[in-house]
Amino acid sequence: MASIAKRPNGRWRARYRDDAGKEHARHFDRKVDAQRWLDEVNASILTGQYVDPRAGRITFRTYAEQWRQAKPHRPSTAAGVEKALRVHAYPAIGDRPLARIRRSDVQALVTGLSKPREDFKPLSPSTIRTVYNSIRAVFAAAVEDRLIATSPCAGVGLPEVPRRRVQPLTVDQVRALADEMPDRYRALILTGAGTGLRPGELLGMEVRHVDFFKRQLRVEQQVQQTKGGEVRVCPPKTKESHRVVPLPDTVVHALVAHLQAFPAEPDDFLFRGPDGGPVVYTRFMDGAFRPARKRLGLAASGLHALRHTYASLLIAAGESVKVVSERLGHANAAMTLNVYSHLFPDSEDRTRKAIDGAFAEGGDGARADSERTAETR
Repeated sequence: MASIAKRPNGRWRARYRDDAGKEHARHFDRKVDAQRWLDEVNASILTGQYVDPRAGRITFRTYAEQWRQAKPHRPSTAAGVEKALRVHAYPAIGDRPLARIRRSDVQALVTGLSKPREDFKPLSPSTIRTVYNSIRAVFAAAVEDRLIATSPCAGVGLPEVPRRRVQPLTVDQVRALADEMPDRYRALILTGAGTGLRPGELLGMEVRHVDFFKRQLRVEQQVQQTKGGEVRVCPPKTKESHRVVPLPDTVVHALVAHLQAFPAEPDDFLFRGPDGGPVVYTRFMDGAFRPARKRLGLAASGLHALRHTYASLLIAAGESVKVVSERLGHANAAMTLNVYSHLFPDSEDRTRKAIDGAFAEGGDGARADSERTAETR
């Protein structure tokens, strides 16, 4: 319900009640301005864009903490978001009301992350984008909760992230790396390079996920490391990550030999640490992977490098972008091209071969021309 009334001092008082029964009022010098304000409020209510003027008084820090604690983040994601907000966002805008934060404030925060200051090392462009994504998510949620009408993140400029070309390990390097590993991890290296699983998926494999008769591997879960240095079993990264991967003989033989040396029950992890428990990524990297890599003189890389090797071998064998994307569990083919486009055969060479092949003597194109010429005679 809304109304306009003239006050004793000559000003016009416009008021309305929201869905919660709260009264909101403003005073204007002219009646036409009071009516325009009420019309704008009514329009926002009808279009579902209404925002309580008092709602935006909550501070960014208070709302962000409520949002963060209610969000079902994975442990690693939750830790990253908490750090991004606590270390970078809260000191700059944490104590300001949501409705008082402007796009220029967010832009200044983002730009400041790339500038050196006392006791502050500039962040890399990719890290800045990660911090910004957490801030943007908070404001997007505030818009959805109708605490603010629009997000101040719209139009914020971000630093360009240099595009780095993936340099996969060669087959010989993978074999050498496997030979340098402790016995219990040799098959892990070959399986990573032969299936393209993400590190969490690789370490989260259980014996039951391997079908030796069909030569297939089902990706149904992954493990993530917790703050306490333990691991947590959780679903794969995305719905596309649930997949069935063909097992080449190289991997089958490696897994058979591994299970003969390290017997396990169907529900046991396929790869286990020295204590018999799950492999903890940081302990594996510090105790086995990095030392082996250094002994071989290989460039710095993580377990993810084996995934790049798998992708490069599929591409070299002529597999399509669609197939490579499905094998890797990417959300779409565009993601695959974004990472591995430089590994696909050069399009110029394919163009030349396509035309030259069509016009080559005895080719389909030449035969078609001959047939057309014969018909005209």
